[in-house]
Amino acid sequence: MKKNNFFKRLTAGALTGAVNGLFGGGGGMIAVPLLGKMLGYEDKEAHATAIFVIAPVCAASALIYIINGYASADVVIPAAIGSVAGGIVGAYMLSGCPKTVINYIFIAVMFAAGIRMLF
Repeated sequence: MKKNNFFKRLTAGALTGAVNGLFGGGGGMIAVPLLGKMLGYEDKEAHATAIFVIAPVCAASALIYIINGYASADVVIPAAIGSVAGGIVGAYMLSGCPKTVINYIFIAVMFAAGIRMLF
C-alpha cells in the first residue's frame, strides 16, 4: 500500500460520507474506487476497508433518517438482520474469491444500479 497524506484520506472519507448521506447508501460504491485509485489500496483491501469505513457512516445516516421519520422498525429490523447475515457471507466470500471475480461482481452491481436508476 502506498503512503498517503492525511488530506487525501480525509477527502476520500468526506466524499464517501457525503454520497452515503445524500443517497441513503452507496458510500461503499465510491469508497472502493477512492481507496484503490486515490489511496493506492489493492482491490481486496479496498473492498474490506470500505466496509469498515462505511459502517459508522451508515449508522449516522440511519439515525438522521429515523429521527426525521423516513424509516420504520417493521422494515428496518428484518432488513438489518438480513444485511448482517449477507455481510458475513460476503466477507467470507471475499477471502476466497480471486481479485478478477470480485472486480467483475462489483462492476456488475454498479452497472445494474445505474440501469435501475434510469428506469
